[in-house]
Amino acid sequence: MEEILRRLEIIEKHVLDQNLILKNVLNFNEAARYLELSSSHLYKLTSAGSIPFYKPNGKKIYFNRTELDEWLLRNRSETQDEIDRKAADYLINKGKVKL
Repeated sequence: MEEILRRLEIIEKHVLDQNLILKNVLNFNEAARYLELSSSHLYKLTSAGSIPFYKPNGKKIYFNRTELDEWLLRNRSETQDEIDRKAADYLINKGKVKL
């Protein structure tokens, strides 16, 4: 019986996660769960203006899921292969004189 309850909890969590992906507008708790951040950390990010959010009535905070995805994907780190390629291009072009 415990195994069945454990599996049901897992299924319930997956269903809730799927609902987050389908929604365009997330409330504060949904956004914290979606971003896998603690509530206090998300409050700090909103207070600092580091993350895009909306306050339509001046109280509750809402988030656009697409904007959260863009926020998550900012500051991309280049792969070592990309860095090596840029370095090689720089060395090749360094000796060329631009007219």
